[in-house]
This record gives sequence, C-alpha cells and structure tokens, in this order.
Amino acid sequence: MQIFKPVKTNDSLFIKHESVLKDATEAVHKRVHYTPFPEMPSPKEYGETAEADQKSKFEAQLNGKFDRLKQSSDTWLTSDEESPYTSKSLGLSYPAFSNVESYIKAADKASQDWKRTDAKTRAGILIESLYRLKTNFFELAFATMHTTGQAFLMSFQASGPHAADRALEAIAIGYQELTRFPDHISWEKSAGKFNLKLEKYGINVGRGLGLAIGCSTFPTWNTLPGLYASLIAGNAVIVKPHPKAIYPIAIVIGMIQDVLSENGFDPNLVMLAVDKADKQITKELAEHPSVRIIDFTGSNTFGSYVESLPNKIVFTEKAGINSVIIDSVDDLEAVAKNIAFSISLYSGQMCTAPQNIYVPESGIKTKDGVKSLAEVENAIVEATKGLVEHPKAGFAVAGAIQSKDTVERIKKAGALGGKVLLESKPIANPEFADARTGSPIIIEVSKDKRDLIKGEMFGPIVFIVPTKDTAESIELAASGAREHGAISCGAYTKDPAIMEQIAIQMAEAGTPVSFNLTGMVYVNQNSGFSDFHVTGGNPAGNASFTNPEFVVKRFIRVQSRVEGDALSN
Repeated sequence: MQIFKPVKTNDSLFIKHESVLKDATEAVHKRVHYTPFPEMPSPKEYGETAEADQKSKFEAQLNGKFDRLKQSSDTWLTSDEESPYTSKSLGLSYPAFSNVESYIKAADKASQDWKRTDAKTRAGILIESLYRLKTNFFELAFATMHTTGQAFLMSFQASGPHAADRALEAIAIGYQELTRFPDHISWEKSAGKFNLKLEKYGINVGRGLGLAIGCSTFPTWNTLPGLYASLIAGNAVIVKPHPKAIYPIAIVIGMIQDVLSENGFDPNLVMLAVDKADKQITKELAEHPSVRIIDFTGSNTFGSYVESLPNKIVFTEKAGINSVIIDSVDDLEAVAKNIAFSISLYSGQMCTAPQNIYVPESGIKTKDGVKSLAEVENAIVEATKGLVEHPKAGFAVAGAIQSKDTVERIKKAGALGGKVLLESKPIANPEFADARTGSPIIIEVSKDKRDLIKGEMFGPIVFIVPTKDTAESIELAASGAREHGAISCGAYTKDPAIMEQIAIQMAEAGTPVSFNLTGMVYVNQNSGFSDFHVTGGNPAGNASFTNPEFVVKRFIRVQSRVEGDALSN
C-alpha cells in the first residue's frame, strides 16, 4: 500500500512521450546536441502553409482580446505592448484580476491536485504542452518579433525551438530527480536474536507557489526553464511578464492551460498576471508570503531586490559585463567578422553579447606577422560596417531596438569619453520603414576612462580597451566578472599556456570561455542539453540553466516510517 497515494494518475501522455524523455535525459548526461524541435522554420518540418496561416492568426489577434487563456479573471487589461518595427500599439487585451490576492487564491486552489500527482503524469502533460506549442511556433515568432525587436529568424528560434529545448531539459532533470529514490522501502536491520523491520514511504513535496518574472527581450526563452522546473516539481506558477512583452508568453500559457484542462486539472495552475508599466504588481506578488519560489530575469537593481527577499527560493539572471580577450590569431579578418556578428546580433540586446574587447597596445601576433592595435580596431570596425550596411544581412541580423531607453543610451554613449571609432547609425529595414534601429557604436577607452567599462551598457555599445599586455587583459576581464558579473567571454590565442590561463582565471570568476571562434558559432549562443547558461558564480546571476540545483531546490523529499510488515490494502 502507498501511504501517499497520488490524487490523479494518467500514464497515457507519459507513454506517448516516454522516448523523448529518455532521449532528453541521455542528452543531459552526455551533453550532446539534441532537439526534438528543429530550429529552422522549414515547410517540411512545420507544414507547407504554417508560416502564412500563423501570420494571419497573428494579424487577426492584434487590437483584440487574447481569449485563449482558460484562467479565472474579473477584468480585461489592455497592454502597453508596442512593435519596435512599426512603433504602433499591438492593441492587445488580456484577462486579469483586479487584485493580487485573487491570483494567489486561484493558483493555490489549482495546486492541490497537481502537488499530489505522480511524476509520470506531470512529465507527460508538460511534454505534451511543448508539442502543442510547436504547432504555434510561427505565431510565437511574429509575437516575439513585434514585442522584442528580434528579427524573424531569431524570434522563431529563440522563442520556439530553443525555449522548448530548455523547458524539456528542465522536465528531464526534474523527472530524474523526482524518481531517483524509491517510494517504498522494506528496511530490515539485525538486532541480535531478532530483526528490526520498518516500511519506509517517501514523497516529494513542492516548495510552494512560484512566481516567474519575465523580461522584455526574451519573454519565453528566459521564462520557460523556471516555469517548467517549478511545474515538474509540483508547484503552481504565476507568470508576471514584462508589460511590453506579454503576447509571446501568453501563447505558451494558453497551450499549457489547454493540456491541463483536457487532463482534468485546474488551468489556474499556471496563470498569466499582466500589468502596465505605470502600475506594476511585481513587488506585491514577490513579497506575498504565499509566493515561495521566484524566477527573475532583468536588471541588477531589481534582481538584487528579489534576492534580498526573506523566506524565498530565488533564481536570478541579471546583467553582466561580457568580454573578448584578443592575444593572438591566425586570421584577423575572420576573427573580426565573428566579433562583428556577435556585437551586432539583435543589436547587442542579448545577455551574452560582448561589450569590452581587450587588446594589447603593442598589437597581436597573426600568421601574417604582428598587427598593431590600430589594425585590430580597424578590422573590427570595417567588419561591423560591412555587416550592418549589407542590404540583405544587416537588418536581418540586427533586428530592432526593443526599448526607447536603449536608443537614448546609444545616443549618449559617444559623449561618455573615449575615442569614437564607429558611430551608431540607423539600419534601413526594407519591410519596416519605421523600425527603431541602431548599429553598434565602437569606442576606444583610454586608461583614465576605464570606469566606463565597469558597468553594463545595454545595447549595441562596444568598448575597445588597450592594455599593457594579455596578462592585464585577463585580469581586467576576470576582475570585471567577479565584481560586476559576466555571462560569456570570448578569447583568441594560439598559445596553449595562455589559453589555460584564461580558462582557469575566468572559471574562477564564474564565467565560461569560447575560444578562437571564427566560423558559424558565436559567443552569444548557448545550446540546450549541452551548455550551462549562467553559472551562478558571479553577480550576473545566482542560478544556471539548467543544472540539477535549478530543479531540486523547488521540492523536498519527505520519508515516513511504519514499524512492522508492509501495510495491507
């Protein structure tokens, strides 16, 4: 007999997706490339008419009510969402409660069955929701594009396949940890002339209500890992999106609610809690005593506030200062092109985008001899100009600027101090004449202006920092990561001893390093099932997508004992 009987069990969806779960778990352990969600939006994979059909669906949804959510509500809220491509309001309204307490009560009630449900049932339902989402990847792409400013291909990949990969990764780790130990143990110990016998029964207990606080630039990619990690662990979740980027995560939540409802669970288990920029409910939700788990992506200031809240389990990804260390290279032109792409991709609005580029003032070694600092700077400038001014590639790589604050930051960057090597200019978009755009501004920073490199300058703002030598470059990059946080680091060297030195010092600063990238792999990119995103080892964040700690801290294991033989039914 089980002391802790699951309230509801249904193996059908688990059986349907068991092979996917098995493959995902194997990939987590082997750290190999794996995805059941192809990242290219091809007709073969997603249907001949999928893109056109879902673009029409996206357009029909604009200026209307998003009525696909099954959650409880008492009002409708018109969002602040505005397209960075058209500068027009999306005109979307979402179901909402007029007070925070109603979200808390509805989610708590919905959690009662879910927290007493077995891991197989949860895993099956959650994986099914990802496959439902797959049928809407194109609408998700258009929604992401017109809230974040990401270009179409990045919007498709990041919000669709890549976000689903990270969610599946969390499910796989969660299922493994939830089933690691047996639910029933017949325990026996010799005590001389007789044996002690105990029947031991274990149960996994979710920590409680989760709150996922979304960001404006990656509303699904950054939200899904924590959302699915909390759900597989047995917790209800309230998702509080950024006021400017609600539509993409609303699509996801609608899919989850559909699958929950179809399988007899209260759809309020996952709730969308929307607000407006001038009347946000984030702090009220975060400080509520019923909220026990918080996932946050965003600024250092608010992230530090969340981390300071008492009696909360908090997972954060905040801002960082990402570096590139250039010591020696084979082909400077190839290096410059790779760096140019990295600083231009989504106009530097990725948390992994490089900001500070360290180059010895005496120059670097190449296969063609020593190249001076000026030659290295010129190579990066010319490669960047060649990319952003390319009539077909520039706008597709750079996308649009999500926030007007970022535009102002770019405008003011040239007056901060330092020598401007490349001015920021608008990037013409042939489809959207009013797109809010800006190419990278590249600034050489003299030694007396190095305070500029000690904080994140979000957006396409890049500093080239001349250093005494590579040893100083490494020290500046490592100390910056330790003191201010970093999520990525690019490094170029042909010397194995220097490579080891960079790897060790940056690892001790909690920062992974990508060495000698010159091809189609960029420092910005992270692969689900293989790369850990953020280490939790420096101020850029206290958690990692997706290691076991990211999941196991969301539940506890409780074991009860019964003396004597096993209980009979």
